[in-house]
Amino acid sequence: MKNSILKTILASVILISFSCADLDIPSDGRLTMKEIFGNYLMTSNFANSCRAWILAIGLHYGNSTPLASFCDEAHDASDNMGGAVNDWYNNRTSPFYNPLGDVWEHYYNGIRKCNVFLSSIADPELATAIISEEEKNGWIAEVRVVRAFYYLQLIKRYGGVPLVDTPYEIDHDFSTNRRASFEACADFIIEECDMALATPEVTGRPIGFRWNIGDNERGKLTRAFAYAIKSQTALYAASPLWATSESKYTWTKAAEITKEALDQCLTHGFALYNTPIDPKIAQNPYAYYFIRQSDPSRSVDRETIYESGARTNVWRYAGTPITEGMVKAGAGPTQELVDCYEMQVSGEPPFLGYSDANHLQPIPNAAATDYDPANPYDGRDPRFYASIYYNGAPRYLSDDAIKDTFPILLNGAKQAMTLTKDSDSIIHINTTAADPWVYSSKLGRALTEGSVRQLAFEYKSNRAVNAKVFWWDEANPEGRTTTFGVPQATDWTFCEVRFNDVYEYQHFGKSADDYLRFDIPEGGTELGYQIDIRYIAIEVFTPPPAAQLVETFAGGGNCGISDKVTDTRYTRTGYYLRKFNNFRSAPTVDADGFMKIFRLGELYLNFAEAAYQAYGPETPVASTVAGSSPMTAHQAVNAIRARADMPPLPSLTKADFEKRYRNERRIELAFEEHRFFDVRRWKILRETDAFVTGMRITKESGNFVYTRFKFPDRNTNSNKYLMYPIRQDEVTKMEAITGVPWQNPEWNN
Repeated sequence: MKNSILKTILASVILISFSCADLDIPSDGRLTMKEIFGNYLMTSNFANSCRAWILAIGLHYGNSTPLASFCDEAHDASDNMGGAVNDWYNNRTSPFYNPLGDVWEHYYNGIRKCNVFLSSIADPELATAIISEEEKNGWIAEVRVVRAFYYLQLIKRYGGVPLVDTPYEIDHDFSTNRRASFEACADFIIEECDMALATPEVTGRPIGFRWNIGDNERGKLTRAFAYAIKSQTALYAASPLWATSESKYTWTKAAEITKEALDQCLTHGFALYNTPIDPKIAQNPYAYYFIRQSDPSRSVDRETIYESGARTNVWRYAGTPITEGMVKAGAGPTQELVDCYEMQVSGEPPFLGYSDANHLQPIPNAAATDYDPANPYDGRDPRFYASIYYNGAPRYLSDDAIKDTFPILLNGAKQAMTLTKDSDSIIHINTTAADPWVYSSKLGRALTEGSVRQLAFEYKSNRAVNAKVFWWDEANPEGRTTTFGVPQATDWTFCEVRFNDVYEYQHFGKSADDYLRFDIPEGGTELGYQIDIRYIAIEVFTPPPAAQLVETFAGGGNCGISDKVTDTRYTRTGYYLRKFNNFRSAPTVDADGFMKIFRLGELYLNFAEAAYQAYGPETPVASTVAGSSPMTAHQAVNAIRARADMPPLPSLTKADFEKRYRNERRIELAFEEHRFFDVRRWKILRETDAFVTGMRITKESGNFVYTRFKFPDRNTNSNKYLMYPIRQDEVTKMEAITGVPWQNPEWNN
């Protein structure tokens, strides 16, 4: 009787969720499934909405904290405040409460949405809209892949989960439900991706499941996304936490899958981002990669496979006290992570480990001859300077920290040109006659006060352009002009035009109705210009002292480590997070970067791990991808190091290579939500997550003294923390219905 009641209740919940929330139809039944799938636009929107459960990873855990704070990458400044961080550090996780949040229901809601779409689009009685087979098959492929992604997120956290690939009927017998094995789930995920990839690619039209998409299609899944899922799934399935002696996912199988994924991306134009960058904007290409938004067309950024849709907001929730408007210091990098960054000249790690159990006595590496204990942050891996604010780090890279920004569009009256826009606010200009010009939109509000003002934008052009800017305002409706020139640029190029005229400071921007006019100077040769412009804005700022340094030492004037453990504005570890943080970011300008959900750098590392485990570091691994070349694990890691301007690894034994590989992965993917899962799938959680350490720096007689210290034990490194607990109400319900255990190991205790 009890089982019957529970089945009825559960079936009712499922039916309600399908008929209302999952189908996006109002509760009064105004739309039927047949009406939705009988309409082209609604069918398209339904397919696109299946991606809505892709989480914007970053600072979205409790207390606006990154996942890094819940592993050995960081220790959070809110450790002594109530909330998720304090609960995690004090072992308050249970099947009734997970400080990291319960995503079981979240991803299953996404899976249900995908199931309804795939079932309905295949039903000829429902799917009556006139849609080409190529476009329909593209939608089906993309929905299969996003469903595979949701399952991957589930199994990374919970292990094997129930595989549901069709909508439940009202009379579904829930007593037959079981958690599938991790291997069975991996099979399903990879098979779904393979089915999607088997869909013929449409060329010449912006439809179907493709390799290449436009900048106006941000958020759409590509074939590279499917290969990235396959790569990560195979790597996890072969890892110690999940692999068994009978598993089909051997390291050899994982090497085959990860090599194919890497080769497919490489042969389709993906490459590690390594564009030289002005040091006034970012320290190096690695740093700039994490503060710029990707361009889905891959005209500049050819590394990103898929990017989170929200900025990281590091400046606010993991910021330095120097930054106006910051809320808390957040995730302070640990000393263990800092110790991992190698020396750039020798290419050696500064330490070989620790001689004591508390990590307070590092073992010096004699081969790291360029390490100076008196200046421990000098000469490190360039990724260190891109990722961490340390004592003595420059807070600003130039004197143009933006205080306010006024985005504008080129959408006014125009002459002698065609002008089109896409949803990414990219303006496409083609000149058709002499004297072309275009108006901008109005400012929308008066310019704020600031000692420096400039017009800033990114552009591409088929030739060099000389242009005039007319500054139109109420006081002078005829405008004032500034002339500037930009060179030809085949890739997106940043340009800024300073307000140098006194009149511009006195009059332009006093009114919200002021606007700009742009002319290509007359001369009769303006035909044939093809110019693309994006991110056009007026920036207002007061230059900070460019030489201002971050002072994390005790008593430091701006960012010093604090003994007041409830003051969350200051670091607890002696370091602040820099990765993703643009030094320009402030309350009126969030210029911080976006989290990369998948990128080519991960695929190199996934292959390197599977290859060295299967064959050793020096054995070349080939794939069947046309145009690809054999590659060793050693070569894959060195490709990552070369982009960072680090020396190549020497020839190493398998055991030594594993140490250097794991260190490389930790550095390259720091704060990108990999380390948390890596230490679990490698089953080294007991070694890594018992506690972390920080660095207290004091200034004595003008010299810095460096003293390591240990934080209290976290008690989150037992075996039960290898997986999330499944929510207790779900466990109770399903155990009552099925009569078999559902909870993950040790969480019932």
